Amino acid sequence: MSTGDMPNRPVFRRVAIVGLGLIGGSLALAIREHGLAGTVVGTDRRDDETLWARDHGVIDEMAFSAADAVKEADLVVVAVPVRATRDVLEAVRPALSDHAVLTDVGSTKGSFIQAVQAVFGEWPERVIPGHPIAGSEKSGIRAAHGDLFDRHKIILTPPDSVAPEALDQLTRLWEGCGARVLTMSVDRHDEVLAATSHLPHLIAFSLVDTLAGEDDNLDIFRYAAGGFRDFTRIAASDPIMWHDIFLSNREAVLNMIDHFTADLGQLRQAIESQDGERLLQVFSRARAAREHFSKMLSGQAYVNTEQQNQVTFRLQPGGAAQGDIRVPGDKSMSHRSIMLGALAEGTTEVTGFLEGEDSLATLQAFRDMGVTIEGPDQGFVRIHGVGLHGLQPPHGPLYLGNSGTAMRLFAGLLAGQRFDTELTGDASLSRRPMNRVADPLRQMGAVIETGEGGKPPLRLRGGQTLTGFHYDMPVASAQVKSCLLLAGLYANGDTSVAEPAPTRDHTERMLNGFGYPVTRDGNTARLSGGGRLTGGPIDVPSDISSAAFFLVAASVAPGADLRLQHVGINPTRTGVITILREMGADITLENEREIGGEPVADLRVRYAPLRGIRIPEDQVPLAIDEFPVLFIAAACAEGTTLLTGAEELRVKESDRIQVMADGLAAIGVDSTVTDDGIEIPGGQALRGGTVDSHGDHRVAMAFAVASLRAEGEITITDCANVATSFPGFDRLAQEVGIRLTVEACE
Repeated sequence: MSTGDMPNRPVFRRVAIVGLGLIGGSLALAIREHGLAGTVVGTDRRDDETLWARDHGVIDEMAFSAADAVKEADLVVVAVPVRATRDVLEAVRPALSDHAVLTDVGSTKGSFIQAVQAVFGEWPERVIPGHPIAGSEKSGIRAAHGDLFDRHKIILTPPDSVAPEALDQLTRLWEGCGARVLTMSVDRHDEVLAATSHLPHLIAFSLVDTLAGEDDNLDIFRYAAGGFRDFTRIAASDPIMWHDIFLSNREAVLNMIDHFTADLGQLRQAIESQDGERLLQVFSRARAAREHFSKMLSGQAYVNTEQQNQVTFRLQPGGAAQGDIRVPGDKSMSHRSIMLGALAEGTTEVTGFLEGEDSLATLQAFRDMGVTIEGPDQGFVRIHGVGLHGLQPPHGPLYLGNSGTAMRLFAGLLAGQRFDTELTGDASLSRRPMNRVADPLRQMGAVIETGEGGKPPLRLRGGQTLTGFHYDMPVASAQVKSCLLLAGLYANGDTSVAEPAPTRDHTERMLNGFGYPVTRDGNTARLSGGGRLTGGPIDVPSDISSAAFFLVAASVAPGADLRLQHVGINPTRTGVITILREMGADITLENEREIGGEPVADLRVRYAPLRGIRIPEDQVPLAIDEFPVLFIAAACAEGTTLLTGAEELRVKESDRIQVMADGLAAIGVDSTVTDDGIEIPGGQALRGGTVDSHGDHRVAMAFAVASLRAEGEITITDCANVATSFPGFDRLAQEVGIRLTVEACE
């Protein structure tokens, strides 16, 4: 939200700002312009600057000392160079009110805490270190402007014992200035800033200084390209400020210098030895990493994806389902193509790769483990495989976003590596159970630690000897089966997995396609460890789970006639087609063919009245991801639909049974929830209403389909994660006639 959208209301009675440079002066202006304090008093070590600030409306009152400034203030902001902080704190302490909130704006937080503890003897509960991620090439009070913090971040590093009302007040003040407030620990802040701010400034200062000392320095700077100017622009920053920052954040900066120097040395060696493969690996990984994290963080520096921008879908009633479209590539196969391509020997070229956040997280994780991957470019990816034992230790945790598939499959393939790894994810993934893979992996010899309640993060200890075994899955799950088969690649002897009902078999098919034999005996898949994979081409068909939303849309929208191109119809994935046909849907398969061992067809679906059914339990594992939209089909059918045997739905991105039932109730559809399913009486009128998707992409898209039969507008909140599985859903929905608009707000 921009500052112009904020209501004017005081947060503090009297604010004292000690240090009227660019940041302190801009904060004073922002507070005054937005009515966030009754009075703003300021002081600076230069009296003429303080006087100028008062005369030009930056502050309400001036003080000639820090002690005078803070008298009776309920917020004190220390905005001086970081190495001057202790002197300021000693000066203000005798005059500081017991109820005052004390904060700072320095770029290092450890040094501020040391100064606070030295002066106060403790870390008081109303002392909250802060750091606005904002600045300018210009410095000083005359460069101050009130919108400096608009749409920027402010990092607060409060103590565990912080006074909640103090943190709330300070947060509201920064938000009133237009900033987005984030929190992290002091140590983490200083590590992050050393890597992303302090080191780049140090390099820029050094590079400009080095080149300025060359004999032909005038020509060097005259003919410098835009990239040089862009990068070295930060060398124009205040030398005194950066002198203080580097000395104050000494340990973190030294660690980053050592790390960067080592990596730079490897690049030098690669150039000297003409190792083009190494250069391509680093350059492609760096380019892709920048693009990847820009997407994953939605443009937000130093922020977890759980704080990404909010997205709301608004759908008008009616609409249509007409046309000829192709939905994105299969997510399950996209994950596996990257994984097996990375572990193969030779090059693997993938077409039809799904460029959604889940698949991109898998791709990035392998780049972090030293695999050279080119692309993706319009669904094309080229993977330079490193073999089963060629992965390198990542520098830090592997972040997998919202992808439960990626985390569970990675657990299997990393359990047998020689190095330790940690798997993390966003807030949604961090709530999902992982003992279903951790427990059987431990039986194979893996050493795995989970978070509280068997949830992420997962920490896998390297160097373990795995032994193949037989596992009878208590619940049918393709993710568990695939995890154990991938671990079996590294195990001594045979690994076999028996499933109580058929699940998707992409892993088995793709392993065979890479030349690694997997046999099937009834309900049991088996492989032997110690083999090798050979890279080759992979054509990823369109994802039937994504197609399912349009299959239901055309089935329930009167007059609909829709063709979905190049859809994978693997028999372990076609439960949605079987169930819809049993409900009376008019779905035909055209142009059936086989590509890369996977059956593919064009699906034509036309409107037909649906009837409620008892869903066969043997079809549940074959349609597990499609049930949210199948619940919409059931609501539009005549008669009652009953689902049983679907406990798995309760541990997806959300409890999909309960969340869908709540959403149906919000638009006027009654249902009865059971432990393992739901009963939905059809023929009820779908009213308008507001549905909370709880961040579950499939729930959000399912209720978008419901609009085709609704009597009023449907609003669906928390839809940002739709991009994790179906990038471009809104565009395709609009193309076929669904009346969808997307609203995003920060």
